[in-house]
Amino acid sequence: METIITERVLKDFRAHLDREEKSRNTVEKYLRDVRAFAAFAGGKAVTKNLAIGYKERLLESGFAVRSVNSALASLYSLFGFLGRHDCKVKTLKVQRQIFCPEERELSKAEYERLCRAAQSRRNERLDLILQTICGTGIRVSELKFITAEAVKSGEAVVSLKGKARTVFLVRPLQKKLLSYIARRKIAYGAIFITRTGRPMDRANIWREMKSLCKTANVNPKKVFPHNLRHLFARVFYGIEKDLAKLADILGHSSINTTRIYIVSTGTEHRRRMESMRLIL
Repeated sequence: METIITERVLKDFRAHLDREEKSRNTVEKYLRDVRAFAAFAGGKAVTKNLAIGYKERLLESGFAVRSVNSALASLYSLFGFLGRHDCKVKTLKVQRQIFCPEERELSKAEYERLCRAAQSRRNERLDLILQTICGTGIRVSELKFITAEAVKSGEAVVSLKGKARTVFLVRPLQKKLLSYIARRKIAYGAIFITRTGRPMDRANIWREMKSLCKTANVNPKKVFPHNLRHLFARVFYGIEKDLAKLADILGHSSINTTRIYIVSTGTEHRRRMESMRLIL
């Protein structure tokens, strides 16, 4: 059966993703990738050869291997929805990275400078957002579960994609958040909200974090919410050395995903190799 990607197909695909309870960001990402593929197809019927050609075009255009595989994952979802499993192409093999580039990973000292920069600007909300993400390891999309009720009990129940986990608010963080909601007179619901009462979203937080870079003397390429989650993971693993427990805390279904979070920086990797003293 011939399949052409039309606006109707895209609309039905979005409805399918919504039914699967995909997050808003995932839905938008999948649709963005599928639209790019549709533009490449130019009205032609979907075939495996067309999908292979698209994969080759992405590689020729200089996309990183992970980016190509991410785009293919979006197409897999589409092809599955359309019942066109015959169109799926193989992803590219990725060698596990043993260390991460120093210029991309946020250090603990840099995180502390960002918090102090927010404090110097009297932006208590941003300061506590940074400390909450880094102190619990939650995703920025999970901040909405940090409610007044959760702060008072000392733990938040995060529920996404049909899975729920309990996130503990350590006592020092809980005390800060209790003072914050008392001053803001927040009795219930999400505590990190805009002036209009809506929960802060990724774009709001990303923009405010970027504004701290110059004051904090931190490379802007390192400053985005997810890097705080990575920092939590590295510090936790450095203490506990328990990958399975860390995966549970982060809400990962696969330990392989968690491994990405704990790779050391190139500097740390080099230092460990030098400490082996195998060169005479």
